[in-house]
Amino acid sequence: MADYVLTCSSTADLPTAFVKERGIPVLFYQFFMDGHEYYDDQGISIPTHDFYEKVRAGSMPTTSMVNTERYTEFFTPILEEGKDILHLEFSSGLSGSYNNALMTAEQLMQKYPDRKIVIVDSLSASRGYGLFVHLVDNKKQEGASIEEARDYAEQLKWKITHWFAVESLEHLRRGGRVSRASAFLGTMLNIKPVLAFNNEGKIIPVEKIRGRKKSLIALVDKMEEDVDNPDGQIVYVGHGDALEDAEYVAGLIKERFPAVKETLINYTGPVIGAHSGPGTVNIHYVGKQRVDTKFK
Repeated sequence: MADYVLTCSSTADLPTAFVKERGIPVLFYQFFMDGHEYYDDQGISIPTHDFYEKVRAGSMPTTSMVNTERYTEFFTPILEEGKDILHLEFSSGLSGSYNNALMTAEQLMQKYPDRKIVIVDSLSASRGYGLFVHLVDNKKQEGASIEEARDYAEQLKWKITHWFAVESLEHLRRGGRVSRASAFLGTMLNIKPVLAFNNEGKIIPVEKIRGRKKSLIALVDKMEEDVDNPDGQIVYVGHGDALEDAEYVAGLIKERFPAVKETLINYTGPVIGAHSGPGTVNIHYVGKQRVDTKFK
């Protein structure tokens, strides 16, 4: 077994049971809501359903990047055990945490000159980031060295595909991704935007669709267009407290792609949910390439 530890951040939205079984240490991000600070810890600090209920009721959560002090606290015990670290980080297109992780790694490698810390920018978020961690850890479990796993990760990240069907334009308006007028008009016309991640690891609106069900079907249509051989693939599905819709999408995936190995569903956590809002459904798989287009 390779003698290094693979680590990630909580914004991968991986189930606690999975990371415990795999032995993957997770650094918890933080978010703030209604004057309280919470950890993004798979519903321990606040049940994820309760988080989304608060947002539905009008709460406006905010998020922050991880500072160098917290990275130091996270990495140091692993280095003290004599282990190297391969850390897969949340998209630099959405947070400055990646740069802080790099700075911390440089400082700690001076303090521990016999140890190595490799930081990879996943350019992914939520369940897409989780799928990325899952697949890189599979490579590690197969015996890949830290350099081999890093090289695999650097190639894989350009193919981890993100498609989001958003329930409300209001959260995109708050984040500055659509104008107030567009949000108002879109709500009146029952517009449900489909979003993607581009090559900068940023969320971009790709298509406007009328009606919730059509927007969910569109996720699977997108997969049909750009999946890179579905045979044996693991597909991740996330949801913003919309399990029934997520199960509907997972069922469509199984119908259209019977050779897919697994379709795994979990919550989209609070850090991404703070921006995408309740009701969002997202799918992630290995595609041919990411999109860099704008609204159709």
